[in-house]
Amino acid sequence: MVRYILQRLGYMLLTLFLIATFSFFLMKMLPGSPMKAEQKLSEAQLEILYEKYDLNDPVPVQYINYLGKLVQGDLGVSFQMNNQPVTALLANRIPVSAHLGFQAMILGTILGMLLGLVAAVRNNSWIDYTSNVISVIGISIPSFIFAGLLQYFVGVKLGLLPIAFWEGFQHTIMPTIALAIFPLAIAARFLRTEMIEVLGSDYIVTARAKGVTKGGIMFKHGLRNALIPLVTVMGPMAVSLMTGTLVIEKIFSIPGIGEQFVTSVTTDDFPVIMGTTLFFAFFFILIILVIDILYGIIDPRIRLAGGKD
Repeated sequence: MVRYILQRLGYMLLTLFLIATFSFFLMKMLPGSPMKAEQKLSEAQLEILYEKYDLNDPVPVQYINYLGKLVQGDLGVSFQMNNQPVTALLANRIPVSAHLGFQAMILGTILGMLLGLVAAVRNNSWIDYTSNVISVIGISIPSFIFAGLLQYFVGVKLGLLPIAFWEGFQHTIMPTIALAIFPLAIAARFLRTEMIEVLGSDYIVTARAKGVTKGGIMFKHGLRNALIPLVTVMGPMAVSLMTGTLVIEKIFSIPGIGEQFVTSVTTDDFPVIMGTTLFFAFFFILIILVIDILYGIIDPRIRLAGGKD
Protein backbone atom coordinates (compact mmCIF):
# COMPACT_ATOMS: atom_id res chain seq x y z
CA MET A 1 0.00 0.00 0.00
CA VAL A 2 2.86 2.39 0.82
CA ARG A 3 4.42 1.72 -2.57
CA TYR A 4 1.06 2.33 -4.23
CA ILE A 5 0.66 5.72 -2.49
CA LEU A 6 4.26 6.75 -3.27
CA GLN A 7 3.71 5.83 -6.90
CA ARG A 8 0.58 8.01 -7.03
CA LEU A 9 2.43 10.89 -5.37
CA GLY A 10 5.13 10.57 -8.02
CA TYR A 11 2.52 10.78 -10.80
CA MET A 12 1.01 13.80 -9.03
CA LEU A 13 4.31 15.70 -8.95
CA LEU A 14 5.08 14.80 -12.57
CA THR A 15 1.64 16.00 -13.68
CA LEU A 16 2.06 19.30 -11.82
CA PHE A 17 5.48 19.79 -13.41
CA LEU A 18 4.05 19.20 -16.90
CA ILE A 19 1.11 21.54 -16.27
CA ALA A 20 3.45 24.25 -14.95
CA THR A 21 5.74 23.86 -17.97
CA PHE A 22 3.00 23.90 -20.62
CA SER A 23 1.15 26.77 -18.93
CA PHE A 24 4.30 28.87 -18.67
CA PHE A 25 5.30 28.52 -22.31
CA LEU A 26 1.73 28.90 -23.58
CA MET A 27 1.43 32.23 -21.74
CA LYS A 28 4.73 33.39 -23.15
CA MET A 29 3.42 32.64 -26.65
CA LEU A 30 0.35 34.82 -26.15
CA PRO A 31 0.35 38.29 -27.72
CA GLY A 32 0.30 41.36 -25.50
CA SER A 33 2.22 42.48 -22.45
CA PRO A 34 1.44 42.67 -18.74
CA MET A 35 2.38 46.36 -18.94
CA LYS A 36 0.00 47.20 -21.79
CA ALA A 37 -2.33 49.02 -19.38
CA GLU A 38 0.48 51.36 -18.36
CA GLN A 39 -0.18 53.79 -21.23
CA LYS A 40 1.09 56.84 -19.37
CA LEU A 41 4.55 55.44 -18.72
CA SER A 42 7.47 56.40 -20.90
CA GLU A 43 9.62 53.86 -22.70
CA ALA A 44 12.34 54.30 -20.08
CA GLN A 45 9.90 53.67 -17.25
CA LEU A 46 8.52 50.59 -19.00
CA GLU A 47 12.05 49.32 -19.47
CA ILE A 48 12.65 49.67 -15.72
CA LEU A 49 9.50 47.64 -15.02
CA TYR A 50 10.52 44.92 -17.48
CA GLU A 51 13.93 44.79 -15.83
CA LYS A 52 12.38 44.69 -12.35
CA TYR A 53 10.23 41.66 -13.21
CA ASP A 54 13.00 39.94 -15.25
CA LEU A 55 10.86 40.11 -18.39
CA ASN A 56 13.88 41.06 -20.50
CA ASP A 57 15.54 37.71 -19.80
CA PRO A 58 15.26 34.94 -22.43
CA VAL A 59 12.16 32.79 -21.93
CA PRO A 60 14.15 29.64 -20.94
CA VAL A 61 15.91 31.68 -18.24
CA GLN A 62 12.56 33.01 -16.99
CA TYR A 63 11.26 29.43 -16.94
CA ILE A 64 14.19 28.12 -14.88
CA ASN A 65 13.88 31.04 -12.45
CA TYR A 66 10.13 30.44 -12.11
CA LEU A 67 10.59 26.73 -11.38
CA GLY A 68 13.30 27.56 -8.84
CA LYS A 69 10.92 29.85 -6.95
CA LEU A 70 8.02 27.45 -7.37
CA VAL A 71 9.75 24.58 -5.55
CA GLN A 72 10.26 27.01 -2.66
CA GLY A 73 6.54 27.82 -2.58
CA ASP A 74 7.04 31.27 -4.15
CA LEU A 75 4.48 32.01 -6.89
CA GLY A 76 5.85 35.50 -7.52
CA VAL A 77 4.13 38.87 -7.21
CA SER A 78 1.20 40.34 -9.10
CA PHE A 79 2.09 42.82 -11.87
CA GLN A 80 -1.22 44.65 -11.51
CA MET A 81 -2.13 44.47 -7.82
CA ASN A 82 0.53 46.54 -6.09
CA ASN A 83 3.14 43.80 -6.13
CA GLN A 84 1.14 41.65 -3.74
CA PRO A 85 2.43 38.06 -3.41
CA VAL A 86 0.30 35.66 -5.45
CA THR A 87 0.13 33.24 -2.52
CA ALA A 88 -1.44 35.97 -0.35
CA LEU A 89 -3.94 36.87 -3.08
CA LEU A 90 -4.98 33.23 -3.42
CA ALA A 91 -5.17 32.74 0.35
CA ASN A 92 -7.53 35.71 0.67
CA ARG A 93 -9.89 34.55 -2.08
CA ILE A 94 -9.93 30.77 -1.81
CA PRO A 95 -12.24 30.75 1.27
CA VAL A 96 -14.91 32.67 -0.68
CA SER A 97 -14.77 30.27 -3.64
CA ALA A 98 -14.69 27.26 -1.31
CA HIS A 99 -17.76 28.60 0.54
CA LEU A 100 -19.68 29.06 -2.70
CA GLY A 101 -18.58 25.71 -4.14
CA PHE A 102 -19.36 23.79 -0.95
CA GLN A 103 -22.81 25.37 -0.66
CA ALA A 104 -23.61 24.52 -4.29
CA MET A 105 -22.28 20.99 -3.87
CA ILE A 106 -24.47 20.28 -0.84
CA LEU A 107 -27.59 21.81 -2.42
CA GLY A 108 -27.11 20.14 -5.80
CA THR A 109 -26.25 16.71 -4.40
CA ILE A 110 -29.15 16.53 -1.93
CA LEU A 111 -31.76 17.74 -4.42
CA GLY A 112 -30.29 15.55 -7.17
CA MET A 113 -30.40 12.46 -4.96
CA LEU A 114 -34.02 13.11 -4.04
CA LEU A 115 -34.94 13.64 -7.68
CA GLY A 116 -33.07 10.52 -8.83
CA LEU A 117 -34.58 8.41 -6.06
CA VAL A 118 -38.14 9.45 -6.85
CA ALA A 119 -37.52 8.96 -10.59
CA ALA A 120 -36.24 5.42 -9.98
CA VAL A 121 -39.21 4.51 -7.79
CA ARG A 122 -41.65 6.01 -10.33
CA ASN A 123 -39.81 4.63 -13.35
CA ASN A 124 -41.48 5.42 -16.72
CA SER A 125 -43.94 7.81 -15.08
CA TRP A 126 -44.28 11.56 -15.69
CA ILE A 127 -42.04 12.16 -12.66
CA ASP A 128 -39.34 10.05 -14.29
CA TYR A 129 -39.69 11.90 -17.60
CA THR A 130 -39.58 15.26 -15.80
CA SER A 131 -36.43 14.19 -13.95
CA ASN A 132 -34.79 13.23 -17.25
CA VAL A 133 -35.66 16.58 -18.80
CA ILE A 134 -34.25 18.45 -15.79
CA SER A 135 -31.07 16.35 -15.94
CA VAL A 136 -30.55 16.99 -19.65
CA ILE A 137 -31.12 20.73 -19.20
CA GLY A 138 -28.78 20.89 -16.21
CA ILE A 139 -25.99 19.05 -18.01
CA SER A 140 -26.28 20.71 -21.42
CA ILE A 141 -26.80 24.37 -20.48
CA PRO A 142 -23.83 26.25 -18.95
CA SER A 143 -24.22 27.64 -15.45
CA PHE A 144 -23.68 31.24 -16.60
CA ILE A 145 -26.90 31.05 -18.62
CA PHE A 146 -28.81 30.17 -15.45
CA ALA A 147 -26.94 32.94 -13.64
CA GLY A 148 -28.11 35.53 -16.17
CA LEU A 149 -31.71 34.28 -16.07
CA LEU A 150 -31.76 34.34 -12.27
CA GLN A 151 -30.34 37.85 -12.19
CA TYR A 152 -32.92 39.10 -14.67
CA PHE A 153 -36.09 37.43 -13.38
CA VAL A 154 -35.41 36.96 -9.66
CA GLY A 155 -33.17 39.94 -9.07
CA VAL A 156 -34.36 42.62 -11.52
CA LYS A 157 -37.99 41.74 -12.35
CA LEU A 158 -39.12 40.37 -8.99
CA GLY A 159 -36.58 42.15 -6.79
CA LEU A 160 -36.42 39.21 -4.40
CA LEU A 161 -32.65 38.86 -4.12
CA PRO A 162 -29.57 41.06 -4.68
CA ILE A 163 -28.12 40.59 -8.14
CA ALA A 164 -24.45 41.00 -7.22
CA PHE A 165 -21.72 41.32 -4.56
CA TRP A 166 -20.88 39.17 -1.55
CA GLU A 167 -22.25 40.88 1.54
CA GLY A 168 -24.35 38.26 3.30
CA PHE A 169 -26.28 35.03 2.95
CA GLN A 170 -28.86 36.57 0.59
CA HIS A 171 -26.07 37.41 -1.85
CA THR A 172 -25.02 33.75 -1.97
CA ILE A 173 -28.41 32.29 -2.95
CA MET A 174 -28.53 33.00 -6.69
CA PRO A 175 -24.88 32.09 -7.46
CA THR A 176 -25.32 28.94 -5.39
CA ILE A 177 -28.42 27.91 -7.36
CA ALA A 178 -26.72 28.68 -10.68
CA LEU A 179 -23.76 26.48 -9.71
CA ALA A 180 -25.87 23.73 -8.08
CA ILE A 181 -27.88 22.87 -11.20
CA PHE A 182 -25.04 20.89 -12.78
CA PRO A 183 -24.32 18.60 -9.77
CA LEU A 184 -28.09 18.28 -9.29
CA ALA A 185 -28.46 16.96 -12.83
CA ILE A 186 -25.48 14.62 -12.52
CA ALA A 187 -26.59 13.22 -9.15
CA ALA A 188 -30.20 12.73 -10.32
CA ARG A 189 -29.23 10.95 -13.52
CA PHE A 190 -26.57 8.82 -11.85
CA LEU A 191 -28.67 7.77 -8.87
CA ARG A 192 -31.73 6.99 -11.00
CA THR A 193 -29.71 4.64 -13.20
CA GLU A 194 -28.01 2.93 -10.26
CA MET A 195 -31.23 2.58 -8.26
CA ILE A 196 -33.12 1.00 -11.17
CA GLU A 197 -30.29 -1.51 -11.60
CA VAL A 198 -30.04 -2.24 -7.87
CA LEU A 199 -33.81 -2.62 -7.41
CA GLY A 200 -33.80 -5.28 -10.13
CA SER A 201 -31.03 -7.30 -8.47
CA ASP A 202 -31.57 -10.81 -7.16
CA TYR A 203 -30.87 -9.88 -3.53
CA ILE A 204 -33.60 -7.24 -3.66
CA VAL A 205 -36.05 -9.88 -4.96
CA THR A 206 -34.93 -12.15 -2.11
CA ALA A 207 -35.42 -9.34 0.41
CA ARG A 208 -38.95 -8.77 -0.87
CA ALA A 209 -39.66 -12.52 -0.60
CA LYS A 210 -38.50 -12.42 3.03
CA GLY A 211 -41.02 -9.71 3.79
CA VAL A 212 -38.66 -6.73 4.14
CA THR A 213 -40.67 -3.53 4.08
CA LYS A 214 -40.65 -1.22 1.07
CA GLY A 215 -38.79 1.42 3.05
CA GLY A 216 -36.21 -1.12 4.19
CA ILE A 217 -35.63 -2.31 0.64
CA MET A 218 -35.37 1.23 -0.63
CA PHE A 219 -33.05 2.79 1.95
CA LYS A 220 -31.25 -0.12 3.66
CA HIS A 221 -30.55 -2.29 0.62
CA GLY A 222 -31.15 -0.17 -2.48
CA LEU A 223 -29.94 3.36 -1.71
CA ARG A 224 -26.86 2.26 0.23
CA ASN A 225 -25.55 0.20 -2.69
CA ALA A 226 -26.53 2.75 -5.30
CA LEU A 227 -24.63 5.48 -3.44
CA ILE A 228 -21.24 3.77 -3.77
CA PRO A 229 -20.79 4.58 -7.50
CA LEU A 230 -22.19 8.07 -6.89
CA VAL A 231 -19.46 8.78 -4.33
CA THR A 232 -16.82 8.10 -6.98
CA VAL A 233 -18.06 10.98 -9.12
CA MET A 234 -18.29 13.40 -6.20
CA GLY A 235 -14.58 14.27 -6.42
CA PRO A 236 -14.53 15.34 -10.08
CA MET A 237 -17.87 17.05 -9.46
CA ALA A 238 -16.30 19.11 -6.65
CA VAL A 239 -13.49 20.14 -8.98
CA SER A 240 -15.93 21.11 -11.72
CA LEU A 241 -17.73 23.32 -9.21
CA MET A 242 -14.52 25.10 -8.29
CA THR A 243 -13.70 25.71 -11.94
CA GLY A 244 -17.32 26.67 -12.60
CA THR A 245 -16.95 29.57 -10.21
CA LEU A 246 -14.58 31.24 -12.68
CA VAL A 247 -17.44 32.77 -14.64
CA ILE A 248 -20.12 32.81 -11.94
CA GLU A 249 -17.96 34.90 -9.62
CA LYS A 250 -17.33 37.42 -12.38
CA ILE A 251 -21.05 37.64 -13.22
CA PHE A 252 -22.06 38.19 -9.58
CA SER A 253 -18.97 40.29 -8.67
CA ILE A 254 -17.96 37.82 -5.98
CA PRO A 255 -14.41 38.39 -4.66
CA GLY A 256 -13.29 34.80 -5.10
CA ILE A 257 -10.44 33.14 -6.91
CA GLY A 258 -12.49 32.83 -10.11
CA GLU A 259 -13.17 36.57 -10.33
CA GLN A 260 -9.49 37.25 -9.73
CA PHE A 261 -8.46 34.76 -12.41
CA VAL A 262 -10.73 36.32 -15.05
CA THR A 263 -9.40 39.78 -14.18
CA SER A 264 -5.78 38.60 -14.35
CA VAL A 265 -6.40 37.11 -17.81
CA THR A 266 -7.71 40.42 -19.16
CA THR A 267 -4.65 42.27 -17.78
CA ASP A 268 -2.05 39.61 -18.70
CA ASP A 269 -1.04 39.31 -15.05
CA PHE A 270 1.12 36.23 -15.68
CA PRO A 271 2.06 35.34 -12.08
CA VAL A 272 -1.60 35.38 -10.98
CA ILE A 273 -2.68 33.33 -14.01
CA MET A 274 0.05 30.77 -13.32
CA GLY A 275 -0.70 30.66 -9.60
CA THR A 276 -4.43 30.15 -10.13
CA THR A 277 -3.85 27.53 -12.84
CA LEU A 278 -1.49 25.58 -10.59
CA PHE A 279 -3.93 25.83 -7.67
CA PHE A 280 -6.79 24.36 -9.71
CA ALA A 281 -4.47 21.67 -11.10
CA PHE A 282 -3.22 20.78 -7.61
CA PHE A 283 -6.79 20.65 -6.27
CA PHE A 284 -7.94 18.39 -9.11
CA ILE A 285 -4.95 16.05 -8.85
CA LEU A 286 -5.33 15.87 -5.07
CA ILE A 287 -8.95 14.77 -5.46
CA ILE A 288 -7.90 12.11 -7.98
CA LEU A 289 -5.15 10.96 -5.61
CA VAL A 290 -7.60 10.58 -2.71
CA ILE A 291 -10.01 8.64 -4.93
CA ASP A 292 -7.19 6.37 -6.15
CA ILE A 293 -6.11 5.67 -2.58
CA LEU A 294 -9.71 4.92 -1.55
CA TYR A 295 -10.04 2.58 -4.53
CA GLY A 296 -6.88 0.83 -3.42
CA ILE A 297 -8.24 0.43 0.11
CA ILE A 298 -11.68 -0.76 -1.03
CA ASP A 299 -10.41 -3.11 -3.73
CA PRO A 300 -6.80 -4.35 -3.20
CA ARG A 301 -6.76 -5.74 -6.75
CA ILE A 302 -6.53 -2.17 -8.06
CA ARG A 303 -3.35 -1.33 -6.15
CA LEU A 304 -1.91 -4.73 -6.98
CA ALA A 305 -2.44 -3.98 -10.65
CA GLY A 306 -0.95 -0.50 -10.31
CA GLY A 307 1.81 -0.98 -7.76
CA LYS A 308 2.65 -4.70 -8.20
CA ASP A 309 3.20 -5.05 -4.46
